[in-house]
Amino acid sequence: MLSFSIALIILIAGYFTYGKFVSRVFGQDASRPTPVTRHADGVDFVELPTWKVFLIQFLNIAGLGPIFGAIMGVMFGPAAFLWIVFGTIFAGAVHDYLSGMLSLRNDGASLPEIVGNQLGTGIKNTMRIFSLLLMILVGAVFVYNPADLLAMLTPESLDRMFWIVVIFAYYMLATLLPIDKLIGKLYPLFGFALLFMAVGILVALYAHSSAMPEIWSEFYNHKPNPEASPIFPMMFVSIACGAISGFHATQSPMMARCLKNEKHARPVFYGAMVTEGIVALIWAAAAIAFTGGYDGLQNFLGNGSPAILVNSVSKSWLGTVGGILAVLGVIAAPITSGDTALRSARLIAADFMGVKQRKIVKRLMISLPIFAVCFVIMLLPYEALWRYFAWCNQVLAVFTLWAVTVYLAKEHKLYLITLIPALFMTAVTVTYIFFAPEGFGAITDNLWGISIAYEWALAIGLGTSALLLMLFVRFLRLTPRKLPIPNQVAES
Repeated sequence: MLSFSIALIILIAGYFTYGKFVSRVFGQDASRPTPVTRHADGVDFVELPTWKVFLIQFLNIAGLGPIFGAIMGVMFGPAAFLWIVFGTIFAGAVHDYLSGMLSLRNDGASLPEIVGNQLGTGIKNTMRIFSLLLMILVGAVFVYNPADLLAMLTPESLDRMFWIVVIFAYYMLATLLPIDKLIGKLYPLFGFALLFMAVGILVALYAHSSAMPEIWSEFYNHKPNPEASPIFPMMFVSIACGAISGFHATQSPMMARCLKNEKHARPVFYGAMVTEGIVALIWAAAAIAFTGGYDGLQNFLGNGSPAILVNSVSKSWLGTVGGILAVLGVIAAPITSGDTALRSARLIAADFMGVKQRKIVKRLMISLPIFAVCFVIMLLPYEALWRYFAWCNQVLAVFTLWAVTVYLAKEHKLYLITLIPALFMTAVTVTYIFFAPEGFGAITDNLWGISIAYEWALAIGLGTSALLLMLFVRFLRLTPRKLPIPNQVAES
């Protein structure tokens, strides 16, 4: 448990040190008016207390990833703990904070508009379609697991299908109603359940610390077939929401429309991601400690789903009442991401169509097609949906990181804080797309019987990063005004 404790301390310290540094680089300004002061409409631009904005942002981004993703991803071994900690501090939280700040500085604009403003009209139009489809996919994917957990806790008559219908009906209301009417009132309750779960499991984890191996004692890939699941790139996509996730940048604009002052941006955007990293760290450790080690976890997952493990850990460590509250927190996490994913889809569509959302008729006009497409996607196999969501999610993160990097370079700010994560995640995502079973390799194998070897996929991933770096350097050279040396930091 010593290594776990060190990891937890580093993660928390990262918010107060590197988080503050990043906010200084961007130039956070408490005197600037925020979008809600100029565009209040009582629907999406609604001023909310900072604690509510934080909870909504945290619950928006804390879907299945930091819990289920961490449980499955920890089988990659101790490297998973390092990725959760350093990925959160230097990549995920930076990605979330800067995308939120760009939205704040652009009247609460949605992600495709932010990215397109930096990378061009072609990328903007591509991102509009890609982001919209990804939001609908998230809404569909994040129905199944909470429905399964609720079915476990309720009488047999309230089966999985019943809860799918109930959750989807809630999604529709959360998409259409003003943000302070439903989301603003329910999220404090959901937030309490999720935070209770995290704190409860953390305390219980120390009580069962003898079953938790130190990070440095078993430092290798514990997957049954490591060659088929190499740490690079598979772990960095499997543990997405617990370290960096492109989905988060689609949620930040919603909260940028509710913040009353820029000085609250760091706790809301950077802080919410660090909190999610803590949840991921706790569940990764709990999965190992509860099952008695990596072999025990592999046997458990071979005979049951992560949802069953979550239910078992919660009831065993926290008792019946505490276990129910903990499981409710786990249920709330994907539901509070699915509802705002569809709400974000409405905002993305409304932004590029130029349709104001003050009137319910206009919201219905945008939302009904989104609901219809989401329902059709829900009919597809869950396993296939989740596999494709994983790498599409990281593609979105890559676009966001490059857009923010270009913005920082244009503004003569320290672009290295996003350039390095952008290069790394580009290599990860491209390698994954060419190597993973659900990537291009599977297509070439099915069509022509040609599989893409890991070495070739890795070369393509690294080559793509190198090419983009050369293009970025060329962009710097063509910039009209001389850029400062990259170690200069903007004054806050």
